[in-house]
Amino acid sequence: MNSIKTAALLALMSAILMAFGQYIGGSSGLMVMFAISMGMTFMSYWNSDKIVLSQYNARQVTQQNDVLYQTVAKLAKNANLPMPKVYIIPSDIPNAFATGRNPEHGAVAVTTGIQSMLTQDEMEGVLAHELTHIKHRDTLISTVAAMMASAITMLANVAQMFAIFGSSNDRREGSNPIALLAMVILAPLAASLIQMGISRSREYMADEGGAEISGKPLSLASALAKIDHYSKYGALPHSSEATAHMFIINPLGSVKSMMSGLFSTHPSTEERIARLKALAAKQR
Repeated sequence: MNSIKTAALLALMSAILMAFGQYIGGSSGLMVMFAISMGMTFMSYWNSDKIVLSQYNARQVTQQNDVLYQTVAKLAKNANLPMPKVYIIPSDIPNAFATGRNPEHGAVAVTTGIQSMLTQDEMEGVLAHELTHIKHRDTLISTVAAMMASAITMLANVAQMFAIFGSSNDRREGSNPIALLAMVILAPLAASLIQMGISRSREYMADEGGAEISGKPLSLASALAKIDHYSKYGALPHSSEATAHMFIINPLGSVKSMMSGLFSTHPSTEERIARLKALAAKQR
């Protein structure tokens, strides 16, 4: 199912890119953006995980005697998954995400802050949550969405410059600056709506899967509460709207937009905690 969603997402975002190209440069712009969108599709599938990890200066952990590495290895075995690569992000802000185009190329990244802040049981809950994303193949669609959303946002900024300084289309009869302005506004909005649609439900499923893999739903609930609390005091360095949906808790902190409640990529933390507590009660 996620493979179909990924294909649909790539097709839709490619169409948005091509529409921009046609408006800004006519048929030539359309062909240029078609070529660019095909290149981005290829890059997104094969390299989006590496690009996102590089964006956050993530450092790979390879020492098998490392506690984090061993914890991931234990949970991956519980989940019947191949051992993913393990990364550490140098930041005091607690957070974590998973990436990779399939379970054989999965990766889990956590910040230094989350390691020092959470108990071992809480860390297992968080890591199991991220492994569930890998198991459900959420990671491909989330990293592809991040890449394409970044491209659309960048192109919208370029379109703003064309709207201000003019473009080759201005020489064509019937050019409509209002339509260009609408595209500048609506394209990033469309990208946000797509991200929101793929994120909210999968977080609930990852919480449930994480509780099952770790066997500690209350520890995951406690971890979510801590991460959410500290996320309000500052944004994770290098975080952006384009990649926010990948994290266990929105990493943008106090820089979230006023519309974040409406277009949030994450469900309410309170609701997630309530569901985990209900799950724990059923297991007793």
